[in-house]
Amino acid sequence: MNRKALNDLASWKNSKNRKPLILEGARQVGKTWLMKEFGKTRYKNTAYVSFDNTKNRKVHDIFSQDYNVERIIENLSVYTKVKIEQDKTLIILDEIQECPNALTALKYFYENAPQYHIVCAGSLLGITLHQQSSFPAGKVDFLNIYPLSFMEFLEAVGEKRFVDLINDLNFASIKNFKDEYIRFLKNYFYIGGMPEVVQSFVNDKDFSKARNIQNKILETYEKDFSKHLPTSDIAKTRMLWNNIPAQFAKENKKFIYGVIKQGARAKEYENSLYWLSDCGLIYEVFRVKKPSPPLKAYTDIGSFKLFLSDVGLLCALSELDAETILEQNSIFEEFKGSLCEQYVLQQLKAANNKSVYYWSAERGEAEIDFLIQHKGKIVPLEVKAGINLKAKSLQVYKENFKPEISVRTSLADYKKTENLYDVPLYMIECLERII
Repeated sequence: MNRKALNDLASWKNSKNRKPLILEGARQVGKTWLMKEFGKTRYKNTAYVSFDNTKNRKVHDIFSQDYNVERIIENLSVYTKVKIEQDKTLIILDEIQECPNALTALKYFYENAPQYHIVCAGSLLGITLHQQSSFPAGKVDFLNIYPLSFMEFLEAVGEKRFVDLINDLNFASIKNFKDEYIRFLKNYFYIGGMPEVVQSFVNDKDFSKARNIQNKILETYEKDFSKHLPTSDIAKTRMLWNNIPAQFAKENKKFIYGVIKQGARAKEYENSLYWLSDCGLIYEVFRVKKPSPPLKAYTDIGSFKLFLSDVGLLCALSELDAETILEQNSIFEEFKGSLCEQYVLQQLKAANNKSVYYWSAERGEAEIDFLIQHKGKIVPLEVKAGINLKAKSLQVYKENFKPEISVRTSLADYKKTENLYDVPLYMIECLERII
């Protein structure tokens, strides 16, 4: 697969201020594959180490003696049977959360031996980073890894020609192939962007097999709840996780604890929220009280919407059957259009990893699905599930705040009218280039 993150890794490799790199992201988004593929294609050789094999303590012992970088390199060369050369070898430390000393050692690599190229990743690494008191803050770089975006999905299924049209912003030709784009978009809504699921679909074009893999991924996540959470939080985390589809089905998308169970309160579930977020399984999109830069300064932390990391996993968690995908455009309207919101947020995160917010009026008479900050401007983004472009909330927002740029995304064709951009859902990944 051709992943955008490979270009990001190449930029890191060529950076003059390169630090050891940590890949963050949900379990099974392809971090290990990316590191190995990057080493295979951009380096003379690769020294791969996984700390996950608890039976083999030798590699753990390498980091338990001291933080002498040359000794560690010599030992890693012996362990991996790879001659580690400065600037020519990629050192991969996988499942690094299992070896806290290795995390601490990254500081010494940065300070004493920056000529060695080190990239790290691990399952539930976000949890470990928050718990690690000796974490080398400021001594490492980070790269977030997400499920395949829609454009990466198109290329994976052999439709790079449609990707090229989007990259070229060839609106006339894109309009000619609108039906094809919508067909592939339906597939993406159901399949999502988890690499193993996409690869299965590429190989077999079998929705049932893809769903089986999605269900196994979801089972793995729930096993993580039992394995890594305090006993007191396991049941609450599972209830919150399985309640997300019910939250999407509400007219008001704000997360309501009372939907989980009657009388539920934020304090009961805050540990579960933090844990799921740190694992990369969910995104919290917070309301802002005032749509002015910087948006973070106006965050209302008590009001937020929850999204999963992947639209395909949301369909699996919601038990949407494969037939739904074939029924005209009904899949775009499931959960009152929330599948479209999930999809749009996923593309925004994959495109630039910027913070995304939403706005609603104090009395609830209007709500803008997403707000992004672009070149100092606040851009409202309204998501429509079909081709009905009536957007009362966007009109209210424009009258109150006079934005220089507004965006509406739907199944309608591209159009620009004064300061309003109508961007097709299948082009939303290129939003910043378009505006």
